[in-house]
Amino acid sequence: MNTTIKKNIAIFASGAGTNAANIIQYFSGSSAVAIALIVCNNAKADVLKIAADNNIPSLLIEKERFFRGDGYVPELQNAGIDFIVLAGFLWKIPAAIIHAYRNNIINIHPALLPKFGGKGMYGNFVHHAVLSAGEKESGITIHFVDEFYDNGKIIFQTTCPVYKNDTSETLAKRIHALEYKYFPKVIEEVTGRV
Repeated sequence: MNTTIKKNIAIFASGAGTNAANIIQYFSGSSAVAIALIVCNNAKADVLKIAADNNIPSLLIEKERFFRGDGYVPELQNAGIDFIVLAGFLWKIPAAIIHAYRNNIINIHPALLPKFGGKGMYGNFVHHAVLSAGEKESGITIHFVDEFYDNGKIIFQTTCPVYKNDTSETLAKRIHALEYKYFPKVIEEVTGRV
């Protein structure tokens, strides 16, 4: 439909930015979604180079203002941001942003919530916990973001097997494949509804 208004998305990321790069590539040339801003809390993060290489503005944020100030909401609004995607962003989202973008923030988690979620549960910490618990499967969860870690309404989950000889690294490879396959599609679907 040509009457669609393009949704401006801000991707929040803290590190390498592989999910961000995948999302940027997926939506390049989209008439419905524009990746309008990369928000990062780490001046040395590779995601900032990905932003520069794709001519996407970036916003480097600092902890004090993010958590105790306005959460950079004015910058997000000035950039025309409609929707926020957390793609490996390691800080909890403050109330200022939650209130300004309620039901318009989603996160991807590298396990099947509600298991293996909460503070400190990210990256290999999650995979190690899954393996230590002897789980037979893991997967990804895409969910709305609220005031609590890994708590918002689940939008999408899919699974992959956990093998007896898995390490955190081998499991992570299968989880990343799921993230790259499904995260952009779910973003497209959810932004089409808001």
